[in-house]
Amino acid sequence: MQDALPGDSRLALDLALTIRHDGHGGIADDLTEPAGLTTWVRAHADDLPATPGYAADADGLAAVRDLRAAVRALFAHAVRPAAPSPADSARLLPVPDALDRVNALAARLPTVPVLHWTEGAEPGVHRRPVPDGGDLAAALAQAAIAFLTGPDRQRLRACHAPRCVRYFLKDHPRQEWCKPSCGNRARVARHHERHRQPSRSAKP
Repeated sequence: MQDALPGDSRLALDLALTIRHDGHGGIADDLTEPAGLTTWVRAHADDLPATPGYAADADGLAAVRDLRAAVRALFAHAVRPAAPSPADSARLLPVPDALDRVNALAARLPTVPVLHWTEGAEPGVHRRPVPDGGDLAAALAQAAIAFLTGPDRQRLRACHAPRCVRYFLKDHPRQEWCKPSCGNRARVARHHERHRQPSRSAKP
């Protein structure tokens, strides 16, 4: 039986989404300062070990930002041959470097095997973090490994609606965008493009 990794594997997607469209044609980053990371962690406290009263510092922020860069590089790798999010497509880490970064951070969180054996089933084991045995970036790195080795990776997509830079999980076969508003923008953009094309090709 594969060892279960701590935390919610969807944390990796939520971490990637801290880079987003700002609503005004640019890119917003929710993790530019420790206060932003503190807010994000407290919003995800139920899925992270040992976070009551968490307050980020500069070193913790740097570690999580480094991890996020690696996760986004691996997300770009996962959605191939489709294009990655345009937010960082021009400056993605090489995949081997991203893997090294995730694995090195994940190794900082020690875990212990925990036996479970329910009635009528075979005994199994999962791994549980040692209380206070690691740090936030390590827990997030292990959540990223859980996501990238689990079934959700197959549903991962980059949204290419105008101005969107999000990754999302495809919920049904015809889904192209992360949310309906992105679909609306994409359809409007296609409509405008179709109506511009004849004027471009018209001779003077």
